[in-house]
Amino acid sequence: MSMLIECVPNFSEGRDKARVDAIVAAMLRAGVYLLDCEMDADHNRSVVTLVGERGPLLEAALAGIGKAAELIDLNVQRGAHPRLGATDVVPFIPIEGATLDDCVRMARELGEQVWQHYRIPVYFYEAAATRPERANLENIRRGQFEVIREEIATVESRRPDVGEACCHPTAGAVVIGARNFLVAYNIYLQTAEIEIAKKIAKAVRFSSGGLRAVKAIGLAARGQAQVSMNLTDTNITPMARVFEFVKREAARYGVLVQSSEIVGLVPKRALEDAAAWFLQVENFDPSMILENRLAAIMGGEGTAKSATKGPETGSLRAGIERFIDQLAAPTPVPGGGSAAAAAGAMAAALASMVAAASRGKKAYARFEAELSAALAKLNVLGEELRASIDADAESYRAVVAATKARKLARDLNRDNLASQEPASRDLDAEVANSLRQAAGVPLSVAQRAAELCMLVQELGPRTSPNMASDLKTAMALARAAVEGALANVEINLGALGVESGRLQASEAASVAAFVAESRAMVSGLRTLLQAK
Repeated sequence: MSMLIECVPNFSEGRDKARVDAIVAAMLRAGVYLLDCEMDADHNRSVVTLVGERGPLLEAALAGIGKAAELIDLNVQRGAHPRLGATDVVPFIPIEGATLDDCVRMARELGEQVWQHYRIPVYFYEAAATRPERANLENIRRGQFEVIREEIATVESRRPDVGEACCHPTAGAVVIGARNFLVAYNIYLQTAEIEIAKKIAKAVRFSSGGLRAVKAIGLAARGQAQVSMNLTDTNITPMARVFEFVKREAARYGVLVQSSEIVGLVPKRALEDAAAWFLQVENFDPSMILENRLAAIMGGEGTAKSATKGPETGSLRAGIERFIDQLAAPTPVPGGGSAAAAAGAMAAALASMVAAASRGKKAYARFEAELSAALAKLNVLGEELRASIDADAESYRAVVAATKARKLARDLNRDNLASQEPASRDLDAEVANSLRQAAGVPLSVAQRAAELCMLVQELGPRTSPNMASDLKTAMALARAAVEGALANVEINLGALGVESGRLQASEAASVAAFVAESRAMVSGLRTLLQAK
């Protein structure tokens, strides 16, 4: 296939199998493949996963939306999961030979067709969003069908991107977008108290200060409290880290985790990472998995690939050259923040190698427990620092996008000051929030790299003196990571201080508190670094 795209429509029906089967049947056609269909009676929602080529996939999505409008009446439909339409959300995801921009174009085309064929109003979200505030699905779906039905014609911010300001009488509205792969992940608690799930969801989701690339809500399902999550990038925040975070938060309320579930499909890498995390396998690499090794040997243009562990020098260079070339390119990302995170990740890797090489040796048997604990910490820190390489670049892109959106809005509304003021305030807040996140990522890198410095120092007397040069290199890299990350924190805090003057009093106060707290942390980390 020249272009392979995934489509994951969510329908507001999870109890009547005949209806769901009819919707799925309407979508099946040549060039479209059904990978999965999951029904959830408590959520009263079904998630269908399709892959295919552009044209047939658009036809399939349109047919599914039409059949759902025919069979589902939101005036009587109820379930634990929030919903805006009979077909609630339709994302397109690039898989092979396609880009996110290709998926944005598909989303826009489908939106026009949905209105023309079924008179269902359409909102665009994620990468297809036409307004910054609509990038997040929860902002569009706020209040669900019952509220949007009343506000769509009277509240400017709730008007659809396509179609008239009037909900379909039974099918509501549909949200269509383009995004990268996400994992729908739910964790069940051993309690029926939904408030506990809501508190945990607030703690874990990124928008409330939790883990990056995590969206979460608290629901009731199967008679239990459930933390329902979308993990938008498991490379940034692995599933295992999310599970442990929720488990720890639940313990604060005296509650145990019952189980977890994956809705739909999950990338193999996400499960490999979870296995490595929980089993704490030393020096784990996906090539240690039999099927992955066989695929490496048998795949690739008919040429067998080496199955030996440990690439030769040439391949080491090839593996890092792409990142170095990206750093050298005359573009702002990746930049110093990503480079600092990469330096920290390399420091963690070197320290892990030294600790693993000494652990289990007779000469260092008395340090077995300390070395095992250090390895566990180093694995976590290394993974977090690797994730921060991309996270720093993404946070800068968010700043650029928010700044451009504000400039565009001001240019469009230059002659209408009355309409400009409230919109401008919202966009000022978006810019400030993006700068806040852009400062938060390198601050996290600096904290983790500083912790690395202490771990490396502790490893010195507990490991082989023949590897002292490796530890010295690790320490130098960790210190460079701290210094580089702090430089990025400071420049973003400076920009945030300028932006605070444009905010309303309560928002400005929150920003000022964040800046003051962050500067105190920067000062503390510099003091700690000087002491090492």
